[in-house]
Amino acid sequence: MKNTIVSVKWLHKNLNNPDLVILDASQTKTINNTTSNFQGLQIKNARFFDLKNSFSRKDTELPNMLPNPQEFKEECHKLGINKSSKIVVYDNLGIYTSPRVWWLFKTMGHNNIAVLNGGLPAWHKEGFELEPFAKDTYNLGDFEATFHPELVKDIEAIKTNLKTKTAIVIDARSEGRFNGTAPDPRPDLKSGHIPNSINLPYSEVLENGKFKSEKKLTEIFKTLKLDNNPLIFTCGSGITACIIMLACELVSKNPKAVYDGSWTEWASAKDAPIHTKT
Repeated sequence: MKNTIVSVKWLHKNLNNPDLVILDASQTKTINNTTSNFQGLQIKNARFFDLKNSFSRKDTELPNMLPNPQEFKEECHKLGINKSSKIVVYDNLGIYTSPRVWWLFKTMGHNNIAVLNGGLPAWHKEGFELEPFAKDTYNLGDFEATFHPELVKDIEAIKTNLKTKTAIVIDARSEGRFNGTAPDPRPDLKSGHIPNSINLPYSEVLENGKFKSEKKLTEIFKTLKLDNNPLIFTCGSGITACIIMLACELVSKNPKAVYDGSWTEWASAKDAPIHTKT
């Protein structure tokens, strides 16, 4: 499985592959209270990937932070994930949390993972089988985590980049939150952006719940004038940053990383400068 994204037709055709593991990364709702029409349903034999709890760091108040490799490995074992597993991940909004799971596995050294383009809505639209959500237990897997630190950046790296301007920081939040003209959904945070960062709302790379065509994505990233610069993707809490990172991965070979703490960490830090367009 060499593709970064796969179609629902591809997945349906490969359901009987013994190495295939389907992960359901659906959330009950988003930070903006977006909900799905497919609550309580899953693709047959999918395994629930609990992004908010099992696969986020537990020793921080920041949401969705990358767990350490040992914790990640142990949770993968519980889901029956093996070194040989071919993973397809989806969510119930089409494309929302699934790219975050793609990035997690890439960061932990497992490249045999793809996002289901269009997720559960696209699967249902094709008339493929759904079943009631079921949280099951599995035979322990033998997954091994090999951490790739180059794929993740912390707040100190972002502060350093303010001086060196080595990497281009791309922010996936809405234009209003980026410009400081709309409130942040987390009421204790200011809106605005990291100095010198550029804005690409994640909705811009999607169309009808799927990624836009490679041709359209190429045009989008071409207008940003990225050249060969390293790229750092950020958002509110590290979820939608992975959407635009994956979109960029489809059309660009630039080195890419995610600022894991994202705006929640940056806007909470006393010494982190905030720019607005007001």
